[in-house]
Amino acid sequence: MGVTAASMTAGAAGSAAATLPLHNIFVYGSLLADEVVNALLKRVPTCSPATLNGYDRYSIKGRVYPAILPAEGKKTYGRVILGVTDAELYILDTFEDEEYKRNTVEVFLNGDSERLLAETYVWGDKDDQNLFGEWDFEQWKQLHMKDFLAMTEGFVLALEHPEWKTRVATYEAYYNNEQEG
Repeated sequence: MGVTAASMTAGAAGSAAATLPLHNIFVYGSLLADEVVNALLKRVPTCSPATLNGYDRYSIKGRVYPAILPAEGKKTYGRVILGVTDAELYILDTFEDEEYKRNTVEVFLNGDSERLLAETYVWGDKDDQNLFGEWDFEQWKQLHMKDFLAMTEGFVLALEHPEWKTRVATYEAYYNNEQEG
């Protein structure tokens, strides 16, 4: 039997946590918000502040979430979500959609004293002309988190049904309806 979106829900993630390999995920955008993580995973795993050297975070024209790309001499500040199960990783992969590629990176905890391998989502198009400036989490929380959280909750509901849409399709449908209303 194949893996379906419904079979990989976060509910299954909790019961399988003790037997499956666990993942560390470096996040730097909307997943810095516990509310968004909880909406997706139905829990907020242990997290630690972290720094990713050699990457820069950008705003994306027409989007409220950021992207990172390799950039010499730059640092991206975020956090590592620790102990993510395979089922939860599937949810995060689906949420991040085809726009991002999951890469293994080395992050630094506690300043530069501790190193940890983690996975992170890197923007897939290094030449994207829609990337610009710096993305600010605090500004995002004030201006966009409420709507983004509603969109995320819609994504989770769609994920639990066989006819689910991609995160990009859910995002575009949500924000297009908001602008029309």
